[in-house]
Amino acid sequence: MNLEQNFFDTTEIFRGLNPEQKEAVNHLDGPLLIMAGAGSGKTRVLTCRIANLIAQGISPWNILAITFTNKAAAEMKSRAEKLIGSPARNIILSTFHSFCARLLRREIEVTGTFTKNFTICDAGTSKALIRQCVEQLKLDEKIFSNANLTISDLKNNLIDTELFAESLLTATSFYKKNILPIYELYQKKLRENNSLDFDDLIFFVVKIFKAYPEILEKYQERFQYISVDEYQDTNVAQYVLTNLLAAKYKNLCVVGDADQSIYGWRGADMRNILNFERDYPQARVIKLEQNYRSTKTILAAANGVIQNNIDRKPKNLWTQNDRGEKIKFVQCADDRREAAIVAREILRLVEDENFSYSDIALLYRTNAQSRMFEETFMSAGIPYVIVGGLKFYDRKEIKDIVAYLHVIANPRDNVHLMRIINTPRRGLGLTNLNRLAEFADALGLSILEVVSDARLLGQVGGLTQRFRSGIKNFAAMIMSLTEAAKNLSVDKLISVVLDESGYLKMLREAVEDGKDENISREENLSEFVGSAKEFSQLRPDDTLEDFLNHVALITDLDTVDEKESLVKLMTVHAAKGLEFPAVFVVGMEEKLFPHANSLDNDAALEEERRACYVAFTRAEKKLYITAAEERMVFGKSRRQEISRFVSEIPSECFVDRVSSVPKKKILTYKPPTAHRPAQTKPVAKKISPTVVWRAGDRLNHKKWGLGTVTEVQGALITVAFSNPQIGTKKLMSTIAPVNKI
Repeated sequence: MNLEQNFFDTTEIFRGLNPEQKEAVNHLDGPLLIMAGAGSGKTRVLTCRIANLIAQGISPWNILAITFTNKAAAEMKSRAEKLIGSPARNIILSTFHSFCARLLRREIEVTGTFTKNFTICDAGTSKALIRQCVEQLKLDEKIFSNANLTISDLKNNLIDTELFAESLLTATSFYKKNILPIYELYQKKLRENNSLDFDDLIFFVVKIFKAYPEILEKYQERFQYISVDEYQDTNVAQYVLTNLLAAKYKNLCVVGDADQSIYGWRGADMRNILNFERDYPQARVIKLEQNYRSTKTILAAANGVIQNNIDRKPKNLWTQNDRGEKIKFVQCADDRREAAIVAREILRLVEDENFSYSDIALLYRTNAQSRMFEETFMSAGIPYVIVGGLKFYDRKEIKDIVAYLHVIANPRDNVHLMRIINTPRRGLGLTNLNRLAEFADALGLSILEVVSDARLLGQVGGLTQRFRSGIKNFAAMIMSLTEAAKNLSVDKLISVVLDESGYLKMLREAVEDGKDENISREENLSEFVGSAKEFSQLRPDDTLEDFLNHVALITDLDTVDEKESLVKLMTVHAAKGLEFPAVFVVGMEEKLFPHANSLDNDAALEEERRACYVAFTRAEKKLYITAAEERMVFGKSRRQEISRFVSEIPSECFVDRVSSVPKKKILTYKPPTAHRPAQTKPVAKKISPTVVWRAGDRLNHKKWGLGTVTEVQGALITVAFSNPQIGTKKLMSTIAPVNKI
């Protein structure tokens, strides 16, 4: 039922928006593509557009908004409530996976395979289950160590086991042929456990929509206005799902930026946004190019890099912000000095410029780069957190209790049951457990189904009397907890599980035996109970299954506390969607950033350049770039070249035309005496006096020898080297080790 037309005052909705933003917010019907550059206020535009839909009489019931993190969804809903009040609470605003999980709770039983109390396997559980399949099929674990990634890719491309089998009719690859039985066995185990993995959530919704048109039509009528954020990061399954839902009314608004498409390695297809106008010829296209986040200098650097990509739609970020400080670049002697330099500058920012640690982020291309910075930061007393490291919900004690909840919600879940059946220890030996599990598997039943049937349990040979007694007691406890769950909030249920299972007693006895780490485990469980209580208060009508959905679908970015006074260390990919007053992009070297795997592939290299663009545009006021002349790689010191992306930055963006950071402020860093490692004094590369270069000039490079300058673009020179193995290189003349002849 539509709300009364113009019931709301739209003044606040449009207040402070620029002309392009207003245009986007005011476009209600028909397909809309919003090309939103980094820092251009897209979250605000999406929120205001949703508020305007409701203000113009569209029922919140008919609105679906998809974001890529639960955190972003919560933020948008909060903003919408401030604009239009309580009606915003009825909007479905969630991630693809959360939306599909809730939909499947209502519809999955039409498949005849799963029941609505299915559980969701997290990535770790899914990988372990696939590893079991590899072992069971007696295949080489080393060859098929990435089978989980292959199967995930197949599902994200909507390829089930039947389609995959058809594609193998002419295949000769040993790997591909043997992935099929792994895939088939894995799906069989998931069915028997009444479990889905992350990829199944979208996969099965699409499958249901295609097989049952009446169900699809029901949701098309329900969600007549759809918006999808970060559309450039959608994969095939997400793309198909979106277009199925939008097919009837075509009121689809997609928001994104092809220049920020950096997840191709996990299935995202940038063509989804590039081809939107082909899919919807009547689409309105609006570009949001005004950046509200960064300085002019930072944007000039980012634009200078990204314009070298060919596969993109022209767009140029601009800002009314100040020009700001120039970028500070330094090439260090090695990676230890790089970490020391960064640490010293962070301390200076905090001590001299009143920055807080939470204002600062350090971005790197690979996780392995964090080690040196962690060691140095600990020595320097700099508080930090690794974003994407061990998450709260990945801690053993949390995963153990979550496993109990999974089994309570879904007694067919053998995967989670095997995790907890001997936690705490119950004397249920592995040999007997395996016999029981194999018997249940052969009948296509769950372990609890066999244990609950005295006749079946009696048919399992080789079980000791002690085991039979112990397993019956365990099954009785689970059944008791399942009954209790019907009348308890999730937080109270967890408290009962901790007591009835003996888990809390186990932790406390271990503390008495001198295992002090169990004190922090009990504290973590207390925090977990608190989080469950908060969930129950915010969503009183939600079930245990809904809570398990919530826990399973929490992402790294959902757990980032941007206000906590810690320097954030993270990969460039983990930084997507975040912003910080000061950003250090470290390890800007060839074969590192861009990554070595991308150098022989034009599409992969362009994605690396987009990742660089994303890294730079996380910075609001200060941007630092560092590189090392030498870096430890697999235990060996390797000479490094400065990343080509540095040479693509206009020279006027740098301090002193790409000089090192001021020596007095950053280049004399030493860790505290008590923790000082060897060779901590950083050495900056010396900068040659300014030399004017012209095409035709001859030069000598310290490493590559003689060459001829063929093109000059500011400080960037193109050099054809005499050695044919070197070929043509682009160099930043102000930092390259060259002498003019």
